[in-house]
Amino acid sequence: MLVALAGYLTVQYISGNKGVERCTVQSADGSAGRGRTYRLSLEQAANAATISAVGTTRGMPERAVTIALATALQESGLRNIEHGDRDSLGLFQQRPSQGWGTEKQILDPVYSAGKFYQHLAEVPGYSRLPLTVAAQRVQRSGFPQAYAKHEPDAALLSAALTGRTPAALTCTPTQTAAGPADAAKVRSALVRAFGKGVLPSSGKAGDGAAGGAAAAGTVSVPVKAARTAGDGGKAQRGWELAHWAVAQAESLGIDEVAYAGRVWSTGSGWRTDRAESGTTQVRMRLVH
Repeated sequence: MLVALAGYLTVQYISGNKGVERCTVQSADGSAGRGRTYRLSLEQAANAATISAVGTTRGMPERAVTIALATALQESGLRNIEHGDRDSLGLFQQRPSQGWGTEKQILDPVYSAGKFYQHLAEVPGYSRLPLTVAAQRVQRSGFPQAYAKHEPDAALLSAALTGRTPAALTCTPTQTAAGPADAAKVRSALVRAFGKGVLPSSGKAGDGAAGGAAAAGTVSVPVKAARTAGDGGKAQRGWELAHWAVAQAESLGIDEVAYAGRVWSTGSGWRTDRAESGTTQVRMRLVH
């Protein structure tokens, strides 16, 4: 029995199911008991949110994010692994010997996602190609058809993480921060994923609308106009930022996210709150 258990845990680790699945993504009609649900670990959710943020920041459409997520699901199980076939590393199993970057660069999710999108953008008509074909043109895998099985889950993830499906991602962090969360760390992570334009020019997003002591322990991010044509406008951008914050909650010490009349908290998931009806900013309350 012990041998069988060890084998099962090994398979789960290799296949990308490391850890308890503490995040859930639902389709737009999932709340009514229909549609699809996909469960993943906190690590997978954080990496998926980073991949999505890097893509939209580059002006890539949702289809590109779906292709990237399906590729990472196949290559690494959405885990930033330090091993692979020959010298393959990271989320996309990119190889330093093949010009993808140094080992350190490839193990940076922001960098590796950026390199994937850079190569994908060079594929003519990639958004109209079958996902397996588009992914293969970038990856040059020995098993090109393997990407196909991940397309439904990747599409569900990208709809949530690009903000098209509101309040679709919820996570339950497992750890309690040893001390107050660092607002500067949250702002730095936002800038790395979304670029400098995500924060006000002063960089003091933590001051919030109220400013001073009233905003202590919060990071408020303004929701700006649509970045690309047909992307759903400010509301979609706001949900993109809100879902990113939920996915990064454990690593950054975020215990509450509020946007457009909905509030997510570590203990109860999303709930309706009329006091948070504003759509001009996403508010992140930090562990204190």
